Amino acid sequence: MKPTLLLVLLISLNAFAQDFKAPVDYLNFIGKETNTISQSTWKYTKAVAHSKSARKIDATRKNLIKSIQGASKKIAAVKGGYKGDVEYKDQLINYFSLQEKYVNEDYAKIIDMQDVAEQSYDFMEAYIIARDMVNEKINTEIEKLNTNQKAFANKYGITISEDQSELGKKMAISNEVFKHQSDMYLIFFKVYITDINLMKAIEKKDVGSIQQNASSLEQYALEGIDKIKTAKPYKNDPMLVNATKKVLEFYKKEALEFAPAAVDFVMLNQKTEDAKKAMDSKSAPSKDEVAAYNKLVADVNKALGNYNKLNTKFFNDKNTAITAWNTASDGFVTKHIPKD
Repeated sequence: MKPTLLLVLLISLNAFAQDFKAPVDYLNFIGKETNTISQSTWKYTKAVAHSKSARKIDATRKNLIKSIQGASKKIAAVKGGYKGDVEYKDQLINYFSLQEKYVNEDYAKIIDMQDVAEQSYDFMEAYIIARDMVNEKINTEIEKLNTNQKAFANKYGITISEDQSELGKKMAISNEVFKHQSDMYLIFFKVYITDINLMKAIEKKDVGSIQQNASSLEQYALEGIDKIKTAKPYKNDPMLVNATKKVLEFYKKEALEFAPAAVDFVMLNQKTEDAKKAMDSKSAPSKDEVAAYNKLVADVNKALGNYNKLNTKFFNDKNTAITAWNTASDGFVTKHIPKD
């Protein structure tokens, strides 16, 4: 059995030890392998475009890693490169190694970062910056690879078209689309997370925290409105810019109108609770004290009705604004990410 096994291995190795008759044949062989990676990368990009959860698309990421490993093995098996010239082959192997590291290790870290990104604006900003940095690293390596390919072609008198491949064009467009979407999302998320903190402060009846978060909400909304004034819509499509402007205007209104009403109600409610404690501590409160307390209870009941109406209105308006932004974001990506 051992001699048979060795024979099979030798046959397999000889199959990879190809003798390329012309340098263009060598480039075509490499192009076939790198195209497999490009296809897997494109599938991963499309998966990202249509899913908000990095973990849900992790299987696609793992398939991309397998494509990189497979292509690297096949090219590494061509021991002599082209007639003993292994410089371009070695550059490719190095590229595959780096790309695998970025997709395997760096993207894995990004997935972990996404799990906590929505806890704060700083976490979300760090997540997006880290994601963009990895993409930039990969793009830099691709540019190096293209330079190396041209160098090999020039060395052997091969003319390579300057036109990008269809897949390359799709990837370039996708990067631009995600960049615009991320820019608008960070502006939106800053007010979104501040509003969450404001609602928590209201729930805790913490007047100081309500006022602080309301002030921050107004500030971030105004900052965001200023930013989008100079934002350039992607392909003159204002869909996402307009949706971001509307959601910012809502949060500005919430900070200026709803938050002060919440403070007034919390303070009145606290005053009523304090008055009740004072009444309960007395065995025989005076008629004036009873009358004053009853008036306070009537006032807080009336205020509660008005506050509940205002709360319902702003809650519904908020859901409408957030839904509109999410719809615009999804629609923008779907509209501009190239189809197969």
